[in-house]
Amino acid sequence: MFKYAVIFLVISLIAGGIGLTNISVIAKRISMVFFALFFLGFLALLGFAYLLGEAFNAGSRAELFAPVSVVTDVRASSPASANDRRMAWS
Repeated sequence: MFKYAVIFLVISLIAGGIGLTNISVIAKRISMVFFALFFLGFLALLGFAYLLGEAFNAGSRAELFAPVSVVTDVRASSPASANDRRMAWS
């Protein structure tokens, strides 16, 4: 797309230099249309690249926000609770 825009721009410049103003205006308009299409396509690709980058980075950030649940048995970890259990059975 960009190649055609440059080709029509060169045709427009050559036609304008020779004095063929009608051909120069038409080639300039075609060149501007091709350049506009190229630029919009470029912006769309940049937007997709940005969105994909965010999607890939979101997976690595998700584990930072995930709740960490640690289940501990308080009775098994303290020695006083073991004594309490022995006393309860006797």
